[in-house]
Amino acid sequence: MDERQLRILRELGELGSVTAVAEALLVTPSAISQQLRLLQRAIPVPLTERQGRRLVLTDAGLALAGAAVEVETALARARHTVEAFVGRPDGEVSVAAFHSAGAAFFPLLLRALAGPGKPVPRLADEDVPQEDFPRLTRDYDLVLAHRLEHAPPWPDMVATTTLLREPLDVAMPADHPLAAKRRVTPRDVADEPWITVHDGFPVLAVIEAIAAAAGRRLHLAHRINEFAVVAEAVAAGGGIALMPRWTMRPHPELVLRPLSGVQARRHIDAVHRPERTARAAVRTVLAELRRAARTIRDVDRDSEETRSGFAATRTPLANSRTEPPS
Repeated sequence: MDERQLRILRELGELGSVTAVAEALLVTPSAISQQLRLLQRAIPVPLTERQGRRLVLTDAGLALAGAAVEVETALARARHTVEAFVGRPDGEVSVAAFHSAGAAFFPLLLRALAGPGKPVPRLADEDVPQEDFPRLTRDYDLVLAHRLEHAPPWPDMVATTTLLREPLDVAMPADHPLAAKRRVTPRDVADEPWITVHDGFPVLAVIEAIAAAAGRRLHLAHRINEFAVVAEAVAAGGGIALMPRWTMRPHPELVLRPLSGVQARRHIDAVHRPERTARAAVRTVLAELRRAARTIRDVDRDSEETRSGFAATRTPLANSRTEPPS
């Protein structure tokens, strides 16, 4: 067996078909099949089996694919030994993020990495369903992904650093009747029109939990993924919405209220292939992302104190966020 064959086996476990692996590695399906046959000759037990029209890994195949991660990590570390030895921390590092994470983290990252002798970030926005984030790690060094707190963890094929555990609050116009409450319950909000994300995106599971807790179906008036657009739609009277507490800038016409009775919190994680952090530059960027996460939390605490004091002289509870960050 060789590195290429192990890489193909690993990709087959993640992508689920020879055609998908061929597209990812920019080769023909027949070339992929040939390498799998060569690998199978060196292994005394079956590595793959047919499930309908799909080719999937057996238990032995999954075990070898897991070992392939360690092999690629060791090989990546070896390839970057010279770079680390001569102390070159200024290589390019690609970072992808979903929209609200990009808006919060990218400016801090760019400022922190400005100047000579530091990694050069290459940034991209990727708004994908939750299950597609691990696949992005093939194309980027670091991927900022989000999942709900009670959702299954990311697959073992990627490494994870949790940057934020961010509450999701209910956003509403400042003059909405529910704005007078410090917290809202599923029954409070069940009869409101909702602005929420498309199917497959994490926030929708909280909407479903609200409906279950209230005992009735919610009216999903609008489907919008970009939170900045959602905020404008809420301000215009289009409905209420779930909004992240820390990674969105406060909107002057909205208030956020914590939600009781359901789990409404998301993880913002940096996910990556384990071998990527063999590079010093990637480790530096990951450290800066951790620092940025602390800044985002601290800025929210400071702005909450300012908003609370300012609101007392104007509109009661306007723009306040009543639950401290955790």
